[in-house]
Amino acid sequence: MPFASIAVEELLLVLKIAFVVLLYLFIWRIVRTASKDLRMPQESFILAPSQAQDMAVVRDSGPRDVGRLVVVRSPTLEPGEGRMLDSAPLTVGRGPQNDIALDGDDYASAKHARIEPRRDGVWVEDIGSTNGTYLNGIKLTRARKLTPGDVVRVGETELRYET
Repeated sequence: MPFASIAVEELLLVLKIAFVVLLYLFIWRIVRTASKDLRMPQESFILAPSQAQDMAVVRDSGPRDVGRLVVVRSPTLEPGEGRMLDSAPLTVGRGPQNDIALDGDDYASAKHARIEPRRDGVWVEDIGSTNGTYLNGIKLTRARKLTPGDVVRVGETELRYET
C-alpha cells in the first residue's frame, strides 16, 4: 500500500508542476501580445488646440450646399425633380427608410446606394445592391468621387449630379 500512495503523490506533484508551467505560458502569451499592441503606432484621440479650433469651425458651420441630384429618368420620380445635397449622406433605394425612395423601381434594392458629401467632394458607393450601381454606365466596384454632370444609375433611375 505505501507504494500506491507514493505513486499518487508523485502523480499529483507532476500535475501541479504541469499546471504551473501552463499558467506561466499563458501569462507569457498575454504579455507578449500586449507588448506587440503597445509597439504598434496608435492614433491619438487628443487634439492639439489648433486642431480643436479647426474641428469647432467645421462643426459649427452647419449644413452646407454641395450640389444637387436631378432626376434624368425614373419609373417613380418626375424627370427634372431635384434633391439638394448638404453635409449629410443620402441613401437611395426601394425601401421607405431611404432619403430618396424608389418604391416603384423593381430593379432597385431596398438599400441600394449611398451618396456622401465629404471634405474632398461628393462620393457615391454601392451598399450591397443586387443589380449594382452604375456611374456613367460603368458598374461601381468601390466608392467613386462625383464630378458635375456625372450620371448615377440605381435600378432604372438615373440621377445627374450638378453643382
